[in-house]
Amino acid sequence: MIQELHDLQAASGASFEELSGGVKIPVSFGNDSVALQAARQGVAVCDRTHWGRIQVSDDDRINFLHNQSTNNFQILKPGQGCDTVFVTSTARTIDLATAYIMEDSVLLLVSPQRRQYLMQWLDRYIFFADKVKLADVSEQTATFSLIGSYSDLLLEKLGATEIIGQPYSNHKKIFLGDIEVRIAVGNGLAIQGYTIIVPALSAAKVWQLLVDNGAIALGDRLWQQLRIEQGRPVPDYELTDDYNPLEAGLLHTLSFEKGCYIGQETIARLNTYKGVKQQLWGIRLNAPVEPGTVLMVGDEKVGKLTSYTDTELGAFGLGYVRTKAGGVGLKVKAGEVEGEIIDLPFLTHVAE
Repeated sequence: MIQELHDLQAASGASFEELSGGVKIPVSFGNDSVALQAARQGVAVCDRTHWGRIQVSDDDRINFLHNQSTNNFQILKPGQGCDTVFVTSTARTIDLATAYIMEDSVLLLVSPQRRQYLMQWLDRYIFFADKVKLADVSEQTATFSLIGSYSDLLLEKLGATEIIGQPYSNHKKIFLGDIEVRIAVGNGLAIQGYTIIVPALSAAKVWQLLVDNGAIALGDRLWQQLRIEQGRPVPDYELTDDYNPLEAGLLHTLSFEKGCYIGQETIARLNTYKGVKQQLWGIRLNAPVEPGTVLMVGDEKVGKLTSYTDTELGAFGLGYVRTKAGGVGLKVKAGEVEGEIIDLPFLTHVAE
């Protein structure tokens, strides 16, 4: 199953890290410069099997998820999907998830750090009369993301043309060779691509098929670099008890027309009364900086760096900055390091 996939990846140069619970992640394939170029100008494939997959089924599944997260599930039909945020009762962020609506269930793709937590958290809100069932199907499935402008060409080579040109998070069951997979538009980044949900038994075969047809293997270390460059927030860094979805730049995941849901009153109040006190931005830096470093403008503390990565163009990070301090173009200092605030394609901010 997944071990066969890891053996195949190891044979092609993959090095692994191990998460708690023994889950292994291919962090690099020893080809970082080639893989990064493929993600920018060709097509790369990233193994995101360590992400969680939670299946929500039974008659009340749509209303249940509608009431538990920020997006509007009631307007979605089978074959469609959305990004949505699970928040606390005070609208603090738990996780940014992608939901795929199917005929008889909803599949949630959730962050690795939040898989078990969300299973327990969602289960707490299922009451006696609710017709909702939860199943963690992470062990039965694998997830691969195609990244890059040539993703369409790769799917064309594989005969999977029905999904090309569809809206974000639309998905279809498609045969790759003799293996039925689910292919969805989007890859968790603000870059062209797709997400492929694969039966675990066929994971190695599908991975090999993608690589044989031109996809360059890309490790989790580069996925982390890309997500920081793009502005995707993740749990324990940008998504914590300190921040809400408006601050995290996730306006595109919020529905202000839907009815009550957990955290809705706080989010509506913040939006109505322009109460967003800090916002997530990209920060171009002139030297490396440790996440957690305070951001200053003169003698005034204005925020905090949350993530850092090295890029071909130099040091780069994500950080929260007080709204009143400014936005794009603001010059800040992180310790002795100078930085400048920039906007990023994954982030959608509230206009002040």
